[in-house]
Amino acid sequence: MTFASDGAVHERGAAGRADIVERLVAIVGPAHVHTDLRTRELYGTDALQRGALPDVVVAPGTAVEIAAIARLCHDTWTPLVPRGGGTGFTGGAVPVHGGVVLSLERLNRILEIDAPNLLAVVEPNVITGDLQQAVEQVGLFYPPDPASLGRSAIGGNVAECAGGPRAFKYGVTRQYVLGLEAVLPTGEIVQTGGKVVKNVVGYDLTQLLVGSEGTLAIVTKVILRLVPKPPVAVTLRVVFESVRAAVDAVMGMIAARVVPATLELIDRESLDAVAAATGARLAPAGAGALLLIEVDGLAEQVAAEADRVAHACVAAGALDLQRAATDDERQELWRVRREISPALKTIAPTKLNNDIVVPKARVPELLEAVDALARRFRLRIPCFGHVGDGNIHVNIMVPAGDPGALGRAREAEGELFRRVVALEGAISGEHGIGFTKAPYLPLALTPETIALMQRVKQAFDPRGILNPGKIFPDDGPPAPDGRVTAG
Repeated sequence: MTFASDGAVHERGAAGRADIVERLVAIVGPAHVHTDLRTRELYGTDALQRGALPDVVVAPGTAVEIAAIARLCHDTWTPLVPRGGGTGFTGGAVPVHGGVVLSLERLNRILEIDAPNLLAVVEPNVITGDLQQAVEQVGLFYPPDPASLGRSAIGGNVAECAGGPRAFKYGVTRQYVLGLEAVLPTGEIVQTGGKVVKNVVGYDLTQLLVGSEGTLAIVTKVILRLVPKPPVAVTLRVVFESVRAAVDAVMGMIAARVVPATLELIDRESLDAVAAATGARLAPAGAGALLLIEVDGLAEQVAAEADRVAHACVAAGALDLQRAATDDERQELWRVRREISPALKTIAPTKLNNDIVVPKARVPELLEAVDALARRFRLRIPCFGHVGDGNIHVNIMVPAGDPGALGRAREAEGELFRRVVALEGAISGEHGIGFTKAPYLPLALTPETIALMQRVKQAFDPRGILNPGKIFPDDGPPAPDGRVTAG
């Protein structure tokens, strides 16, 4: 059975849909299968606020149940979409062709914290922030920290290879995934990697699955590497007259061979938006840009690095430099920072949220290009993000009451991606491709590279039922004759 993009059933009609639902109930029980409109609407969208209605939502409790669901969907050519916290911005966890949404919400346990071996074993719907708090209680540290860490799940972080502010020093999710248990779209349960740091037995399937956006397998267990918790952290808030001055300070830190744990750039419009939305100001009104910088480690190391950071900022023309006086003040700064993305709705109700990346030294060129796009397309484009690793969130705002604004925003987005590629960057750093950026994949990758990726997809998912319509440009749902039907 296949489903159209509007959620309607192809060929076999309501009887075929009812059969699928009955078989799902037999696998997980009636309490965990939902066909009501309200639930389907809830699971048919994510932070992007776009998607199509699933025909049914199912919430299994074990890998064995997930395997049975995958076999059912494979045998009936039914689209199957895995979903975690639903915090993504590229539509990776929502259907585009109806079918079954498989929610992992019941797989939410921290199974093991192994302090001697510096690792944790978790189920996919453990919330990232909860894991961080749990391991820090025993003196350990899980560095990846997406802005949605209070809501996003580890499984989704693995699917998207999430990053966050600490990626400059500590790296992204893939650096911390040692092994996985996963269900293939054909129903087999596989284990990859393990509890050791060194492992060169066969192909590295673990790293292949990290960042695959739920298109190759459904992750059911994750083995994560931990590090000792840094004993001291100092947070600095530095105000500049302009974004260019702030970027000059960053380049000065790099020249001084300082690697802060976090290095966040926030422009004027983003500062004003978060002040309007929360009532809390990260910088005085009128500030052109702000750097939020954190250094961590041993006390003597942190003191020296903080001094070198301050020197680089002053040399670049810092207007004001303050250190968080207490841990509560430090935590409040980061809480407000994580509110920037939703706060931008005070500028316009709709935004095209892009997390592009360029080499660090080319960030000034990127920001000059963004300014030119804002003028050319008559749009406001606030920017903030992880300037230390060149990962900038470029938000193209679409004002209400302007019938041509969305078209101009889409055109500006395409021009942004072309400019990013010309700057030797990538069109996505941590949000993934999903369905929103799939049309732009040929800008970023050669035909040969795309074809190789599609062969990998075919090897894992021969019928194309797992998260169809994501990453690659797509014409419709999977079809029993092996073609792709018109959506």
